[in-house]
This record gives sequence, C-alpha cells and structure tokens, in this order.
Amino acid sequence: MHISVTDAKAQPTDLVRQAEAGDEVILTRHGQEAVRLVPIRPVLDAKGRRALMDEVRAAAHLVTPGPDAARSQDFLYDEDGLPA
Repeated sequence: MHISVTDAKAQPTDLVRQAEAGDEVILTRHGQEAVRLVPIRPVLDAKGRRALMDEVRAAAHLVTPGPDAARSQDFLYDEDGLPA
C-alpha cells in the first residue's frame, strides 16, 4: 500500500495495525517513496506459530513446578500455625 505522508497523518493507527499484520505500508512524499512501515517483531505465519508452540510445549516438561498456592507461605508459620 502506498499512501502520501499528508494522507497518513489522518490515519496513523490504522497504518500501524496494517504494518503489524504484515501488509507493506509505504509512505510517499511528492509521489516518491520515502518511508516503509515494518513491524519490529516478525509476523509469524501458521507454520511459524505451530513451530513456536511446539517449542514451548517441549520446554514445559523441563520446568520444575513450584509449591502449591495453598502451601506457598507455610515457611512463615511454625507447626502450631503461629507466625514464626
């Protein structure tokens, strides 16, 4: 998508959203390409998202679970249930 800088002033949020979604947004000045809006993080396609989720699932079994929420503060109390 090519749009003049003057027209882009009226819709910056929409242009940023389009760039984040992977659309090529080029701002022009006097009919000449001046700036290209690109997302900082690359946009993942379905295959890339699947690979990322597979990595997360594979790493999840390596995490040692912490204390149960109901028992996470037990170290603050003695065996009679009084503050230590």
